[in-house]
Amino acid sequence: MNPHPKPTVALEQYTIPADLAAEMLFTACYAHYDIQAKRVLDLGTGTGRLALGSSILGARTVVGVDIDPSSIRVASQSAKVLHVEVGWVVGDMGIIRGSFDTVVMNPPFGTKQPHTDIQFLECAQKLAPVIYSIHKSSTRRFLEQWLRNHALRAERVLSTKMEIPHQFSFHRKPKRFVEVDVFRILRI
Repeated sequence: MNPHPKPTVALEQYTIPADLAAEMLFTACYAHYDIQAKRVLDLGTGTGRLALGSSILGARTVVGVDIDPSSIRVASQSAKVLHVEVGWVVGDMGIIRGSFDTVVMNPPFGTKQPHTDIQFLECAQKLAPVIYSIHKSSTRRFLEQWLRNHALRAERVLSTKMEIPHQFSFHRKPKRFVEVDVFRILRI
């Protein structure tokens, strides 16, 4: 799978590491049966790692949406190489209509544009009864309270460190690790 050719700081375009994507999707598929034969949506798909993995794991249909056309080009090329079917949509997440069984996403953490992660959650909860989402562990209390206030139940399925590679001029180290939580979120 090719990396994003020119990630944008404002969109917080950090590709989910392969090991984290695999563990998240494995949990969704085999611990909770939320992928196989399901309609899966990857919000803010980026280069498509979660969408592609969902297709490989046997999702009935997969849609990946991203506002960045170059991300979708990379994701589409990867799908061809892997011989998997994914419907790619270039546009804001708000253009997605219909319903899905499961949303998978690695939303922006909201460090460049505050609460962007919450905007993704607001959209996701309208589209599917089950959401898998990655968030900075430092926001755990705020996020859990927000979810309760919006009639959503969250189960933390994984806590780990996510590698952030050196890809922007303001990065000072070759790589950095950020503590993250993966939540399985359900409508109450």
